[in-house]
Amino acid sequence: PDNPHLVSELSPPSGMAAAEDDEFICVAVDSATCSRFFGSAKLKFQRLDRIYLNAGIMPNPQLNIKALLFGLFSRKVIHMFSTAEGLLTQGDKITADGLQEVFETNVFGHFILIRELEPLLCHSDNPSQLIWTSSRNARKSNFSLEDFQHSKGKEPYSSSKYATDLLSVALNRNFNQQDLYSNVACPGTALTNLTYGILPPFIWTLLMPAILLLRFFANAFTLTPYNGTEALVWLFHQKPESLKPLIKYLSATTGFGRNYIMTQKMDLDEDTAEKFYQKLLELEKHIRVTIQKTDNQARLSGSCL
Repeated sequence: PDNPHLVSELSPPSGMAAAEDDEFICVAVDSATCSRFFGSAKLKFQRLDRIYLNAGIMPNPQLNIKALLFGLFSRKVIHMFSTAEGLLTQGDKITADGLQEVFETNVFGHFILIRELEPLLCHSDNPSQLIWTSSRNARKSNFSLEDFQHSKGKEPYSSSKYATDLLSVALNRNFNQQDLYSNVACPGTALTNLTYGILPPFIWTLLMPAILLLRFFANAFTLTPYNGTEALVWLFHQKPESLKPLIKYLSATTGFGRNYIMTQKMDLDEDTAEKFYQKLLELEKHIRVTIQKTDNQARLSGSCL
């Protein structure tokens, strides 16, 4: 594999043996190579029961010190630390596909994946499930149908996570009759490379006593990836058809370190979700035409050499 560290992360944790038929496959794809990858996947697998849609980036996060200081002395201090609402802004850029990087990575890439693997996901003999990693930071105020890529805003991460929630609801509306179900989960605040981009690791270490105390009041501080996966693993063990499409499932940890699941009704409506879904279908069509033109030009150039 090109990235041995990724393989290490995918391997079973220490003390946990892998089943004999476990197989970890690491594949890096872009818009130019994804078609070949999807073709290979369809040949290798006859069906898919679960897909975790977890990829996400938060490029160049900046902490709003003014908002932090104001929030510390307000009634919303617990809410602020639980959701990071108003605390973070991020930079963004245009990708080679002409899309906003955060939107393409956190939302649109997953949408294309689902569209391509639809034949493997929709089967009548057993339900399939999509499990999204969303966030408590998903805010309706940071999302706009007119600017769903968030090219004009400063909180693309929050916008992309709200878009994830909308897309999950729309997928349920359009695919439940084909036994494909979609749910969103939030891992809480776990210390990973994403959070280390906000503050360096040694700062988090210095803040840890205060965070552990705060966890008695704000259960969103799961702190470790293991704790953060509580809701994601719990969803895997549920019957997809029994879950509510408008509910977000949250990983939570008590001040004493006990993990549990919370539920939260998402602040959205199904009409907006459907409109967003239709916009993604239109964007998909445009991107496919663009890629096809690029491929044709490349083949033409190659034949002239």
